[in-house]
Amino acid sequence: MRDRFDMTVTYAMHNALRRELHCLARATTRTHPDPRNVLRTATGWELFRGALHAHHGAEDDALWPSLRQALDGRPFSLARLEAIEAERAALALLLEAIDRTLADPDASLDLFGELTGSLVTGLRGHLRHEEEAILPLIQTILGEEQWEHFGSVHAQRIEADVARILPWLLDGVAERTAAAILRQLLPESAHHTYAHLWRPAYAVLDRWGTRGAPTVGSPP
Repeated sequence: MRDRFDMTVTYAMHNALRRELHCLARATTRTHPDPRNVLRTATGWELFRGALHAHHGAEDDALWPSLRQALDGRPFSLARLEAIEAERAALALLLEAIDRTLADPDASLDLFGELTGSLVTGLRGHLRHEEEAILPLIQTILGEEQWEHFGSVHAQRIEADVARILPWLLDGVAERTAAAILRQLLPESAHHTYAHLWRPAYAVLDRWGTRGAPTVGSPP
């Protein structure tokens, strides 16, 4: 059966976050350079945090309240949403703790590794849980106007940094899917700018300091 709502952007965001979690895990398991210094200066960490904040902020503002209202009288389904919100709160605390270790010169590398490892594991599980437990609920319970409002708020959330976040979001995405996302998130008048300015500028970024970096086990 065909889905009621087009969730292409949502799944693209989830997949982009998964891609960056892989990069984060690889960057933070290297011993040279110091992974804490990598994250302090990495464009990849900045883009990852910015995109995650925009995505979660749009859900907080425009999706979860509508879904909670629609689930009134459905305690078991509401419990799924509450579990997702609890996971989100734990992830927010992890991000804050990582930022504190990056700002603290006395924080241990072991603590940093534990926190980043927990973020990678926790966010991967959270994204899978949301796709399995919540997105199907949205397809069956939410109203069309509510879903469109979420899409609008999501687009507004990334608008301030769209020149970097949009190429980041579409990195590695199939051409047909990328074209569909562009139509949803960007006015046609800006497509040329995306193709000829934003995407080439993104392509030359060394997001995680991996270009020319030694692989694990190779001498520094």
